[in-house]
Amino acid sequence: MKIFAYSKWDAVAVLAGMLHFAYVLTFFFIFPYAPWWVLVGMGCLYSVSVSWNINGVSHNLIHNPFFKSRLLNRLFSIMESVTLGISQTFYKYVHHRHHLGNSDRPDEHGNTYDWISIYRHGKDGKAENPFRYIFLSYLREDPKAIYREIKRKNPVDARWGIAEIVILGTTIAIGFLLNWKFWFFFLPFYYLGQCCTYLNGFFLHYGGNPDKPIAWGVSSYSKWYNLLWFNNGYHAEHHFRPKMHWTKMKELHEKIAEAQQREGVRVIKPPHGLGFLDPDLPPILASTASRKATGLSRGRPKTRMTLPVSRAGSS
Repeated sequence: MKIFAYSKWDAVAVLAGMLHFAYVLTFFFIFPYAPWWVLVGMGCLYSVSVSWNINGVSHNLIHNPFFKSRLLNRLFSIMESVTLGISQTFYKYVHHRHHLGNSDRPDEHGNTYDWISIYRHGKDGKAENPFRYIFLSYLREDPKAIYREIKRKNPVDARWGIAEIVILGTTIAIGFLLNWKFWFFFLPFYYLGQCCTYLNGFFLHYGGNPDKPIAWGVSSYSKWYNLLWFNNGYHAEHHFRPKMHWTKMKELHEKIAEAQQREGVRVIKPPHGLGFLDPDLPPILASTASRKATGLSRGRPKTRMTLPVSRAGSS
């Protein structure tokens, strides 16, 4: 009987997600006994692993659900929600808007379709200051707006998103009763993990071109990075073909490499989380005035990727 919907290699991603969940449980249960330096080390590792999971395991789950069974996908989604401290369903819909807007620049009213666009809170058509984007983006999230978006598109998913939040809240409440000190220790590392995710997200698009579909994202072809992060480095390729399975990203890159080079796709040397170390990092992005001078339109790209519905309701 076939378990996986797209590829047997998704078993690696599933195992990684389960190990991450086990890591969080271990962190909780050894808290009363481990020395402070071990706990701080585990907290820092958790922070980095949040970005790793969201950009690797969780990200691939919402584009191409791992299992043929809807129930198994739902159960895995619950586990991911508890592990990461965010509803997987809410994340899915925020990410879908990200793909529809592709980190677009603000329109004449100052709005972007992509809620997490690096230009959303920038000035004069430039990307926002990276420190503000990294440390404020999580605090700007609007769960009510996300819920309304989900409910408008899929009421069943809206109820499921609320169920994930309730399960997450119940888990935290039980954990708080068992050991309230852990949660006060854990909270800064949780927030730092969300910041690490936005750090990664900033350099996935900084220096990209929101007006060219093939250049919407920024890629990194670091071998170890892509091996550990489930080919997250192939980000220009991913935005060009969002439904392409993570195991086929290198093949896609080889097919469109010539067109990418011709259209000026930005490639950085380090992993995206260390994108600030790239030797060719652009100091600023084009201002509104310079974009008008070159004839580029503001606001959402006129060409959009249409995301087909997947077998489990994700796209």
